Amino acid sequence: MCLRCRISVAALLLYSGAAVLGAQADHGAQYSQAEIAAGYRVYSSQCVQCHGGNGDGISGVDLRRGVFRRATSDEDLGRVITGGIPGGAGMPPFKLEPAELAGVIAFIRAGFDQTASVRVGDAARGRALYDGKGDCATCHRIRGRGALAAPDLSGVALTRTVAALQRSLVEPTTAMVPANRPLRIVTRSGETIDGRRLNEDTYTVQLLDARGRLRSLSKSDIRTLTYASASSMPSYGSRLTPDEIADLVGYLASLRDP
Repeated sequence: MCLRCRISVAALLLYSGAAVLGAQADHGAQYSQAEIAAGYRVYSSQCVQCHGGNGDGISGVDLRRGVFRRATSDEDLGRVITGGIPGGAGMPPFKLEPAELAGVIAFIRAGFDQTASVRVGDAARGRALYDGKGDCATCHRIRGRGALAAPDLSGVALTRTVAALQRSLVEPTTAMVPANRPLRIVTRSGETIDGRRLNEDTYTVQLLDARGRLRSLSKSDIRTLTYASASSMPSYGSRLTPDEIADLVGYLASLRDP
């Protein structure tokens, strides 16, 4: 092959690679379990000394829960890892192979869960989906806006990893938190109450009923109390495209107001 042809082919491959990376960045890179596991190995050898086993060894940073000082996107994470943080912060730059860098980012995005496969898209598009096609505010509330039939999501990124958020959208029953299980109560007077459990002790149970009212009942007044084994939330796996799910995950992962 002549030199001009080789240069043309190389340029075409470079352009194609950039286009693929651009498409991934647009709707979030898809990270497999193999990439996440590879990232765990790199993290364990080069990052754990400072960031700790749970990713919270640096003040103001919690890698497992996606709390960063200087990063929001995968590209931001890559720049911080490879470029380091100058000044007194003390993080040196790391010279990693592209596969190693992608693995570390995958491991962080998965919330240190090696059984996950995650994808994080655009938060702005995700918010539009939340308000529109997803119709999420019918059940959930964010910053005082929306219903109370399902958990308040204002600070959901502080308590749920990206992998858990993605699983909640696609497989809501498997991701259901026991404390938020739907329940049905039949009182001794014959009233039937459907709602969401908030708290329970030896003598009482507190819940939000189907109308969003806070109820506190004495267990001595309850005839039967039954917890649902399945989430009342529908799976979005068939309602949204993979790109839309990635974007919605991106929006939920940005919600950090407790």
